[in-house]
Amino acid sequence: MLTNLERIQSDIEALSNFNATRENGLTRFSLTEADRGAREYLKGELNKLGIIPYEDAAGNLFGRLEGTEPTLPVIMIGSHFDSVKNGGNFDGPAGVVMGLEILRVISESEIELKNTVEFAALIEEEGGRFGAGLYGSRAMTGVVTYEELMTNKDSHGISMSDALSAFGFDPKRIEEAKRNPEDIKAFIELHIEQGPVLEQEAIEVGIVKEVVGIRQLSVKIVGRPDHAGTTPMHLRCDALQAAAEVIAKIPQFANATNDGTVATVGVLNIKPCAANIVPGVAEFTVDIRSKNALSVEGVHHKIESQLKALSERGQLQFEIETLLTVKPTRLAESVEKALRESSEKLGISYKEMSSGAGHDAMIMASVVDTGLIFVPSKEGRSHCKEEWTDYDALQKGIEVICHTVIALGRSS
Repeated sequence: MLTNLERIQSDIEALSNFNATRENGLTRFSLTEADRGAREYLKGELNKLGIIPYEDAAGNLFGRLEGTEPTLPVIMIGSHFDSVKNGGNFDGPAGVVMGLEILRVISESEIELKNTVEFAALIEEEGGRFGAGLYGSRAMTGVVTYEELMTNKDSHGISMSDALSAFGFDPKRIEEAKRNPEDIKAFIELHIEQGPVLEQEAIEVGIVKEVVGIRQLSVKIVGRPDHAGTTPMHLRCDALQAAAEVIAKIPQFANATNDGTVATVGVLNIKPCAANIVPGVAEFTVDIRSKNALSVEGVHHKIESQLKALSERGQLQFEIETLLTVKPTRLAESVEKALRESSEKLGISYKEMSSGAGHDAMIMASVVDTGLIFVPSKEGRSHCKEEWTDYDALQKGIEVICHTVIALGRSS
């Protein structure tokens, strides 16, 4: 193999040290000290290769290994380096390490490519801090506005705009993060599967054909806080009770599509949140995912209709906000073909797959030819401290992309 297993393991383990919750999984939110530590590590590794790292206006990190014809479009490789709260060491960083290792291979082996290869380490893919995910790639495709940066806030009320400023970026220049699609020949990402299929079928890599559509909603129900002991049940305007009625029906709405659509309530907050007060406000999120865009719309519509019906019963009011909408995405057949050919030449078994998780690749695919490789996840676990991918399994996915990058970089 061209790639180095020890370096791959060393990178994953080094990045895992930049973590706000070391005793309970990986928590690396964007624009924090953990982010800064990981960022500086990656910059240091790029510097070792003689590559000058740079950051865009969104806070994404890049490094370019120039090709022999630097005016040609770049081949961009990488993933995100932020995490969910109490997540694992591989979700995101596996793809960042892929990009880093491939730059090393090309540089140290003195492989001449026509196209420049550009390493990309993106932030806030998970939306763990500010709520709206896939931020780094959305900024690169020009759909993030300054208004969004002002609106999206973390749990402490800090806006993304203020966080960027405190980190040394100018949020008013966010539009400068947009990349010209004509300057990118292909974007290729590696990610852990986050599911059990590859491991159960003993297949070494997954070549992703399509990524599901995603819609994320924020729902706020406003009732009336009252004394829990003195307010009769029939006179209450209980926001939590109303939320519970809606939440209980959301699985039914998803199942009714009969096409694999899923819907998840992942966050639920109530106010004043006291044992002896009838809840006055209930806030919750809904994450809807499907290969069928009409199914996403249908579930959203049913949730909104249910909220309207509840509000008409009494004094309840509601607000529903769409945080994120991404359509189902078909990835580039040309890149998929190149990944298949590399797998076959290397004797690495593969399976063509759909992705039920959202990735930066789905955003980039809206403007450039994009490919995505999965490597197995032990027991299908992810977004938890038990998340694990064997290092030799990760290396095989990196090797497939490495050979694909070389082939694409030598072609006209």
